Amino acid sequence: MRWKTILLQYCFLLVTCVLTALEAVPIDIDKTKVQNIQPVESAKIEAPDTGLYYDEYLKQVIDVLETDKHFREKLQKADIEEIKSGRLSKELDLVSHHVRTKLDELKRQEVGRLRMLIKAKLDTLQDIGMDHQALLKQFDHLNHLNPDKFESTDLDMLIKAATSDLEHYDKTRHEEFKRYEMMKEHERREYLKTLNEEKRREEESKFEEMKKKHENHPKVNHPGSKDQLKEVWEETDGLDPNDFDPKTFFILHDVNNDGFLDEQELEALFTKELEKVYDPKNEEDDMVEMEEERLRMREHVMNEVDTNKDRLVTLEEFLKATEKKEFLEPDSWETLDQQQFFTEEELREYENIIALQENELKKKADELQKQKEELQRQHDQLEAQKLEYHQQMEQKKLQQGISPSGPTGELKFEPHI
Repeated sequence: MRWKTILLQYCFLLVTCVLTALEAVPIDIDKTKVQNIQPVESAKIEAPDTGLYYDEYLKQVIDVLETDKHFREKLQKADIEEIKSGRLSKELDLVSHHVRTKLDELKRQEVGRLRMLIKAKLDTLQDIGMDHQALLKQFDHLNHLNPDKFESTDLDMLIKAATSDLEHYDKTRHEEFKRYEMMKEHERREYLKTLNEEKRREEESKFEEMKKKHENHPKVNHPGSKDQLKEVWEETDGLDPNDFDPKTFFILHDVNNDGFLDEQELEALFTKELEKVYDPKNEEDDMVEMEEERLRMREHVMNEVDTNKDRLVTLEEFLKATEKKEFLEPDSWETLDQQQFFTEEELREYENIIALQENELKKKADELQKQKEELQRQHDQLEAQKLEYHQQMEQKKLQQGISPSGPTGELKFEPHI
């Protein structure tokens, strides 16, 4: 279905960059009949989690729009620019009443969810008297001024927000990886401070040995080069390297038969290269670094091949890339172990931030401990008052000749001797 390819490719397949933890996609094809591949009508593929805080809302809106015949026909003819520009959103005015009603309900549910999130956050901050309507302005994937109706403005805002957020996702991932590496180094150095001189030298020696072991790996082919693709052709697809054909390769690895290589399908091509450098059984190999390497490889190939920057590779784009000199004679590929992730100055700044955060957490912990102690003091005081009152009442009953009661108020009958 072409229309779903267009919309979901940009609002969903655009976001498969978040699936960095996936293994290579299995290819269930009889390699002896590779020349006679027939398009397969695949079962419905579950859309990947985009990582966006409005992911479920995005999926539900697209699922509902899919049920409208008019909108579906418009999407079949739409291109990426029409979707991104918002021109397609105007077609929402022509969808059926049944679809609009469902969209209205989805929006009301989403607004309600966001209000609950705001309330939960304010409760943790012990803030009161805040205007929820004003706070809804921070969410730019829907029109907060009309919380009950899903309008063309809402579809336009949803597409533009998803497009913008997802296009910045790779940058965010790189920043998170850099923080991860700095934290790892920070914790290593802090641990060394706890050791005596002899143990510290042993630990440093072990660290350097593990670095050398990790760096001692086979040559990694340049991602997207002929050598790299031929290796996949031979070792993954089980085909004769002398018969390598770019067009057949594209068809084989277009797993869902939609006419594109999306980011998930591209990342699957790099598994063989990554296995040369990373092994989950090895202590010296960090799987977080492996996923960062996968992300860098995919970004590089997209920059080289995806000429219209829609984050999808067509057969035409793929074949043109195989005609370039870089495809046949690529530069060497530098793996992460050949690069520096941060400077000493950046690490010091990061450690200062950590120290400030730790101080804040300690202050909050101290405050909570004081509150706990005060509550316990009040509880003990109330229990003492309760016991004193009970004793006074028992004394009064004895003076009046009334049988005493237990601590919970039940009457005690003492037999006469």
